[in-house]
Amino acid sequence: MCGITGWVDFTRDLTSQRRTIEAMTASLFRRGPDSDGVWVGPHVALGHRRLAVVDIEGGKQPMIAHQGGQDAPVVLSYSGEVYNFRELRVRLMGLGHRFETSSDTEVVLHAYLEWGAGLVDRLAGMYAFAIWDSRKEELLLVRDRLGVKPLYYHAFPGGVLFGSEPKAVLANPRFTARTSEDKLPILFNPRLAMPWETPFTDLRQVQPGHLVRVDRSGVHETPYWRLVSHEHTHDQQTTVRNVRDILEEVVVHQLVADVPLCTLLSGGLDSSAITALASVHRPRGLRSFSVDFENADNDFRATALRPERDTPFALAAAEYLRVDHTAITLDPADLAGVVPEALAARDTPSLGQFDASMYLLFQAVRERSTVALSGEAADEVFGGYPWFFSRDTVWGETFPWLGAAPRLTDCLAPDVRARLRPDDDERDRYATMLARVPRLPGESGLQARMREVLHLSLQGPLLYLLDRKDRMSMALGLEVRVPFCDHTLLEYVWNVPWKMKVADGREKSLLRAAVADLLPSEVLHRRKSAYPATFSPAHGAAVRSALDAVLTSGDSPLADLLDVPKVRALAEGRTEMMTMADNLHLLLPIVEVDRWLRTYDVTVTA
Repeated sequence: MCGITGWVDFTRDLTSQRRTIEAMTASLFRRGPDSDGVWVGPHVALGHRRLAVVDIEGGKQPMIAHQGGQDAPVVLSYSGEVYNFRELRVRLMGLGHRFETSSDTEVVLHAYLEWGAGLVDRLAGMYAFAIWDSRKEELLLVRDRLGVKPLYYHAFPGGVLFGSEPKAVLANPRFTARTSEDKLPILFNPRLAMPWETPFTDLRQVQPGHLVRVDRSGVHETPYWRLVSHEHTHDQQTTVRNVRDILEEVVVHQLVADVPLCTLLSGGLDSSAITALASVHRPRGLRSFSVDFENADNDFRATALRPERDTPFALAAAEYLRVDHTAITLDPADLAGVVPEALAARDTPSLGQFDASMYLLFQAVRERSTVALSGEAADEVFGGYPWFFSRDTVWGETFPWLGAAPRLTDCLAPDVRARLRPDDDERDRYATMLARVPRLPGESGLQARMREVLHLSLQGPLLYLLDRKDRMSMALGLEVRVPFCDHTLLEYVWNVPWKMKVADGREKSLLRAAVADLLPSEVLHRRKSAYPATFSPAHGAAVRSALDAVLTSGDSPLADLLDVPKVRALAEGRTEMMTMADNLHLLLPIVEVDRWLRTYDVTVTA
C-alpha cells in the first residue's frame, strides 16, 4: 500500500516545479515509509511513496513504460492491491507482454498499455492510481469500486492537483484551505457526505467505481462500475454454498503478501469468519489482534449498537481457531494525547476516541505485522446493523441510521440555521442518494425498501468506516485488507432477497450459515456489536472540559455559529441513540471541528 500524488497543468511548464512535487510526495511519508520517487514532464508531475508488500525489491514507482518511444512515456503512480494480478499477468504474457518484476504495479501498467481505460473492468482489489499517457496528453485517475482506497482532487482552469490524502494537495501553494457554512452538516456528521464531498471548498473525492480523465478539454468524471439489480434464482442451500465459495476464494487471494500478515479479531461473526478462513489456508503462525480498555469491566455500558464487550468473544474465537492472539488493552487517559496524531492522519476533523483508539491499536499491530485482514463491510453487505430491524428506522423518510436521534445541526445559532436550513439539506441528501438505488422492476414492499436501506448503508456509513480504517492504518504504514468489500461477493449478495439474508430471523443469517462449520456457537450466534467505545468517567470528563473550552472561548472559529444554551442542554442530557455511545459522542464533532479549523487554519466563508 502506498501514497500517490500529482499535478497536471497545461498552461505552464512544470519541469521547474520539482521541489513542489517533492513536497507533495513527502507529505505522504507515513503511507509509504519504504521508498519514494517523482517523475516530472513538461505539463505533469507525479509522486509516489511506497509501502512494500508484494515484490519488496521490485515495484518501485512512478513506473514508466516507453511503448510510444522515449519521448512519449506512459507513467503510473499506484496505491493498493490488485488481488487477481497473477491471473492478469499470465493473460498479458500470452498477449506478448514481458515483465521485469513480480509486482502487481507492473501488471496494472501493462494492463493499461493493452486495454487502455478498459483495464478497470478487469481489476479485482482495492486501489487508487494515476496514469499519465504522454501519447494522448491525458491523465487517468481511478478509484476502486467500493472506495476502500482514497483519492482526492482539486480541478482548476487548465489542470488538476490530486493525492491519496488532502495533505498532498494542501502542500501545493496553489490550493488554499477553505470551507463554508454549508459544509457544517457534513462536518458535524460525516456520514451525511455525498461520495464526492469533502469539508474543503473545491476539493473532491474520486467517487468509488469512477474514473477521472484530465486533458486539455478539462476534467471529466464517469462511472465504470455500479451495482445492477436482477432476479436471484438460486435456492437457500445453493446461495449459502455460493457465498461460502466466493468468500473463501476472496480470502485466499487476500492472503498473498511477502511481509507478516494478521487478522483483526473482535470476536464478532464478521472478523471471526475472516480469521477462520485465513487459518484454514494459512494454518501456521497466523496472528490476530483485538482492542479493549482498562477498567472496562466497571465502565462498560450496554447500548443498542454495543450490547457487550468484545474481549471474551475474541479470546474464545482465537482459542477455538488456534491463532496467536494478542488483546491490546488501552488506557482511556491516553486517547486525548493521540487525537492530534489522528487529525494529522485524517486532514479532516477527527472522530475523537474512535480515531485515537484505532490509531493506538494499529500502532501495536504494526510492531508485529505489515498487513491485516478486517471484517469491515459485512454489516452493510449482509444486513447486520440494528437499524435494519427497527420498523421505525426502516420506514422512516430519512437515512435509517439517523432515526429520531437529535441532530447536531439543531445546535446551530438561529441565524445560521435560517441560512442553511439543515432539515431541508438532510431531505435533499436523502432524496439524492435514494435516486441512486439500482431498483428491480416489479419489486415492492419490504424487499424493495430493504434494497434501498442496504444501498444507503453502502454509501455514507461504509465510506465513513473505510476512510477511518484507511487513514489510521496508513498513518502507521499498516495495510488493512477488507475481504467483504470484494465486488464479486457484493454483486452476488446484493441480489439475494432480504428474506434469505435473514432466514433464521436474525441479522446476517446468510453469512452465519455460510461459515457455521468454522466457528464456536457463542461466536457464531453473537449479537452485532460495533467497534469498542470507552465509557471511562475520566474520558467523559475530558470531553466535557474540551467542549466547555470551545463554548467559552471567544476566539473559537465556531463562536458565532453555535447556540450555546442548546449545546449545554444536550451535553447534560442522556438520550438513547442507536448509533451513538452517548450524548458526548454526539457533541464531540464540535470539539474536533474547532480543532481542525484552528490546526489547518481553515477559513470559514458564508
